[in-house]
Amino acid sequence: MHLEKFNYDNKIVRNFGLATMIWGIIGMTVGLLIALQLFSPQMNLGNQYTTFGRIRPLHTNAVIFAFVGNAIFMGVYYSLQRLLKARMFNDTLSKIHFWGWQLVIVSAVITLPLGFTTSHEYAELEWPIDILLTIIWVAFGVNMFGTIIKRREKHLYVAIWFYIATFVTVAVLHIVNSVQLPVSFFKSYYVYAGVQDALVQWWYGHNAVAFFLTTPYLGLMYYFLPKMANRPVYSYKLSILHFWSLIFIYIWAGPHHLLYTSLPGWAQSLGVVFSIMLIAPSWGGMINGLLTLRGAWDKVREDVTLKFMVVALTAYGMATFEGPMLSLKHINGIAHFTDWIVAHVHVGALGWNGFLTFGVMYWLIPRIYKTELYSKKLASFHFWIGTIGILFYAVPMYWSGFTQGLMWKEFTEEGMLKYPNFLTTTLQIIPMHILRSIGGGLYLLGAIVMMYNIVKTMKKGKLVANEEAEAMPLDNTPDTDPLDKKWHRRLERKPTKFMIFVLIAILIGGMAEMMPTFTVESNIPTIQAVKPYTGLELQGRDLYIREGCVGCHTQTVRPFRSETERYGEYSKAGEYVYDHPFLWGSKRTGPDLHRVGGKYSNAWHYNHMLDPTALSPGSIMPAYPWLFTQKLDASTTEAKMRAMSKLGVPYADWQIKNALIQVKAQSEEIANDLIKDNIKIESDREIIALIAYLQRLGVDIKARQELDNNLEN
Repeated sequence: MHLEKFNYDNKIVRNFGLATMIWGIIGMTVGLLIALQLFSPQMNLGNQYTTFGRIRPLHTNAVIFAFVGNAIFMGVYYSLQRLLKARMFNDTLSKIHFWGWQLVIVSAVITLPLGFTTSHEYAELEWPIDILLTIIWVAFGVNMFGTIIKRREKHLYVAIWFYIATFVTVAVLHIVNSVQLPVSFFKSYYVYAGVQDALVQWWYGHNAVAFFLTTPYLGLMYYFLPKMANRPVYSYKLSILHFWSLIFIYIWAGPHHLLYTSLPGWAQSLGVVFSIMLIAPSWGGMINGLLTLRGAWDKVREDVTLKFMVVALTAYGMATFEGPMLSLKHINGIAHFTDWIVAHVHVGALGWNGFLTFGVMYWLIPRIYKTELYSKKLASFHFWIGTIGILFYAVPMYWSGFTQGLMWKEFTEEGMLKYPNFLTTTLQIIPMHILRSIGGGLYLLGAIVMMYNIVKTMKKGKLVANEEAEAMPLDNTPDTDPLDKKWHRRLERKPTKFMIFVLIAILIGGMAEMMPTFTVESNIPTIQAVKPYTGLELQGRDLYIREGCVGCHTQTVRPFRSETERYGEYSKAGEYVYDHPFLWGSKRTGPDLHRVGGKYSNAWHYNHMLDPTALSPGSIMPAYPWLFTQKLDASTTEAKMRAMSKLGVPYADWQIKNALIQVKAQSEEIANDLIKDNIKIESDREIIALIAYLQRLGVDIKARQELDNNLEN
């Protein structure tokens, strides 16, 4: 056989690298802005498009899909070509993938601050963008598998296993979680409701972390770390065990985000069991990476790229130990909804994803530009300032989280809540949030220094857009190597079969958890007292979603004495049957709202939204003055109610046809009630609809309890 000449496409790698740096700095800057807002509300900049609720999802989407996403594709396009000894399958598909991905990100930058959101964490983008994202993901998959098919290397290296698992699983997660019924071009409702929607969302949310923030980065680690250290991966057998156990176990762990909620207990228990099991494969990957560096520690001290990789692997190990620990119910009961979770997430994001990205960038860019890194001193400065930034970020958030969890639960000797006012805890942790923002600022500074260093490196060298290479053509004859007789070695030669096995492994867990919840009626018992929202309340709920209130307030009271004393009766599954989407929330920056209906007067809610500090001195909640001037678009009410009716909400035809009449009547009732407190406002303003929604929360159960009490008496 003769050597075949071909070339690698480095231009697409460079493009994704540039996008990684640009979007990383943008995403981190938005993150710093929202961190400042948590102790200085005036950093909302006085308009509706930069409030915490609007731009918090922009931050998460920018750092996950823009920064990390572009970094994944940069690393995959570089390593895949070299591992397979082949140019990418189709240059046009590469370009479509790159520009399509940037279009998705720009769409998020535009729509999220405008309030177009589904409210599902890490999946906030509305349905037209979801469709675009699906098309781009398929283009990436075709390009990747096309390259695998035309490869010149017989066996698929371990990094490619993780790339395949990433593509397959993210596709399944995205499709299942994005099943929505469109109402308009930028408004839709999830077909799932309440408990079912919560289960699907956190099956997606947890596994978005698993298969977008973890598996592709493990693939990058398995390729770039041995290259940087010039040493083989420590253990091939451990790689196999790590890969298959990780992708099988991870998919089961989602329900640990919903412990002590109204999710069926058996599903919660499954989530706990598999979360604890998850530590074994996770640490297997970390150990395999760190032991690859055995005998190379002198090089680690000298090579800044390896320093980044070591800290990244250490952060991965810490985060994947803490995840199973937080899934233990007695720990989760203290930690959930607190800043402890913020610390946990950012150890993984800043340490694992961020530092591994930086290490790969510093190693990769000089090679495709055939030059040396512009400044090793600047890279070293970036490493140390970034490490200090992580510490300044994580340690205060751990302290804050412990403080919150304990203060919320503390009782006096007389059996009363020691801190009944939620704001007391908020004021106590403000110094921790100031320190957190300093840490975020230092980390951002490091990223800016990196961008300067990389750009100067690019200017110093010249991009080798089409790097020449040569290799033997693919040899499909049976291998005489005794290793080839082993089952996994044979499987590595069959990419289609490999993909099918991956699909089976990840579907088992999802189906086992979701199918009983969707098919067994007794899992979601109905409550007769619970009725659908009125047209005005439905509109108010959509405003609540638009403003991102779910980012700071939960709507699920857990069955703890500390919570029932503070908020009221614990939440039942049957209360959420008409909630498309569910709004349980994942953090309490403010108090839970599931029982807020009837707790305060209409005037209180009015004044609270106009100026939170007037009623709660020291509050970090922003004001919402635009709700008092903007007219409610009631013309969409009928369409929204019809959509809900198609999803099973029992609206009668007469209710839908008379939607506008009912909206007007209920609006005027609230406006007239406000007049009693000397508040005059037009009944067609958005604030009226929001008040209607807030006053509805939890009242169905209260009404039922009052009726039962009256009957007993």
